[in-house]
Amino acid sequence: MKFISWNVNGIRACMNKGFDDFFKNIDADIFALQETKCQEGQIDLSKEGYYTYMNSAEKKGYSGTFIFSKIKPLNVTYGINGGKYNDEGRVITLEFDNFYFITAYVPNSQEELKRLDYRMVFEDEMRLYLNTLKKNKPIVYCGDLNVAHNRIDLKNPDSNTRNAGFSIEERTKFTQLLNEGYIDTFRYLYPEKVIYSWWSYRFNARANNAGWRIDYFIVNDEIKDKIVDSKILTDVYGSDHCPVELDINL
Repeated sequence: MKFISWNVNGIRACMNKGFDDFFKNIDADIFALQETKCQEGQIDLSKEGYYTYMNSAEKKGYSGTFIFSKIKPLNVTYGINGGKYNDEGRVITLEFDNFYFITAYVPNSQEELKRLDYRMVFEDEMRLYLNTLKKNKPIVYCGDLNVAHNRIDLKNPDSNTRNAGFSIEERTKFTQLLNEGYIDTFRYLYPEKVIYSWWSYRFNARANNAGWRIDYFIVNDEIKDKIVDSKILTDVYGSDHCPVELDINL
């Protein structure tokens, strides 16, 4: 199966930058979006052959997640534990016969880490949620997780040690998730490869490849041998993030 995850930084803008061509050509079984920045009725995201699921933020032009799936899920859940974080449209879970597919747009801790406490609670609740799900069947968890886990995952680690996305608190939470039985699929296959998935719009960061790897596909340990490949599609434009891909036998 082929899965795609992409923070589109506004799907309406991305639609004007080649989204449809990429969507058609990549032909994914499941295609997840983060930071859609749209509500129901603002754009037609229907695609022939796909079921669609939207979780929009209450605040217009902010956050939001979306999933296209060729396979009809058994169940669809929005948010965590009874709909928490649906005010910001952060999480969608699709349950299938033999796995769960979860996409998330993890909260940014913001400048001076002013939202770090909120982020830490989200991390704990998401980890416990995933642990509950994986008792039933395997997990595929993807999205903009808003953390560069290790120094190899960003261009300038020394100057970012107290910045959102590379704080010790955020990195420790990610380590804790992995230690509880999960695999960062890209780093599992490519332990020393330097490649990024997000670049600031400032300072010609993408042209200079001064980026961060903050977009992930995570699976639980039990299915790591089913991974075929995990890719970061740096040649795809349309957002300040590029898509990431997981090929897996499920």
